Amino acid sequence: MSLSAITGFQAETSCAAFGGVENLKLETNVPIPIPGKKEVLIRVSASGVNPVDTYIRSGAYAARPNLPYTPGSDAAGIVEDVGSEVNKFKKGDRVFTLRSVSGAYAEYATAEDKFVSHLSEKLSFAQGAAIGVPYYTAAKAIHIRARAKPGETMLIHGASGAVGIAAIQIGKAMGLRVVGTAGTKEGMNLVEKTGADLVFNHREEGYVQAIQAAIGNPDLILEMLSNVNLQKDLEMVAARGKIMVIGCRGPIEINPRLMMGKESSVMGVMLMCASDAEFQEMHSLLSAGQQVGWLDPKVSKVYPLGDAGTAHHDVINNQGTLGKLVLDTTK
Repeated sequence: MSLSAITGFQAETSCAAFGGVENLKLETNVPIPIPGKKEVLIRVSASGVNPVDTYIRSGAYAARPNLPYTPGSDAAGIVEDVGSEVNKFKKGDRVFTLRSVSGAYAEYATAEDKFVSHLSEKLSFAQGAAIGVPYYTAAKAIHIRARAKPGETMLIHGASGAVGIAAIQIGKAMGLRVVGTAGTKEGMNLVEKTGADLVFNHREEGYVQAIQAAIGNPDLILEMLSNVNLQKDLEMVAARGKIMVIGCRGPIEINPRLMMGKESSVMGVMLMCASDAEFQEMHSLLSAGQQVGWLDPKVSKVYPLGDAGTAHHDVINNQGTLGKLVLDTTK
């Protein structure tokens, strides 16, 4: 039985100062949050770790939470309580959320009901914690921003991470031809097993030319590391094609003439800029994915809640991502 169930208090990972992972501390005497009138209280079983969590913790993110704060947005578990104006969920429902009011690295977390969805019995809580940010980001990039059409070719530049895996599954469900890249043999195998039509190693010399020889110029490119790859994307993308910037860790120099000559578009993707109507579209798409079965998150590694600092290190410092990192909040 968890500490919170015995005493009315919970364990959570707290961050008291911006900076390195040493600022993440496990606290075991924190009051369980009370849901607001439009909020859901979730007894969390698993929390997802995203690269953006590390940017916020370091102080490099544009929006800084008030200190101290509990990191994390993705969580999955059982509804423990609901606010007075919540009617979509009830106590005992299996759910996941892509945003948390109180913070997801905890035994209990509150979330606005508009960011919460039901979790299929077919998926584990660890998989549920891997849905939120990755799948909604991929859905926004492909369905909302790019308005991709069946028959188009999509290149995922960095397809073995959590967003890339989600993009493969969404792309195939929407009738796209999906091509992915990864930087390791293991990553390439995962991308292929997930359903990509073709896979390339983006660490091999001449891989851009190999992609173009195999598929021509892709109509759509999802870019996970634009500070390294954006110039290559501009060279590869088709005439009037679209490049979706999902990830970036610094500046890059590009030649805008490539955009002019092809009339191509470079668009930024920021999940939380989505409107309520767009979130409803994404909820519907991903709910169907759970029902039909194509939504199948890949969890790379599970850490105890107290090892959040290690997970933060690993999600950034790796030789090739392989799905989603998750915290088990019951340990």
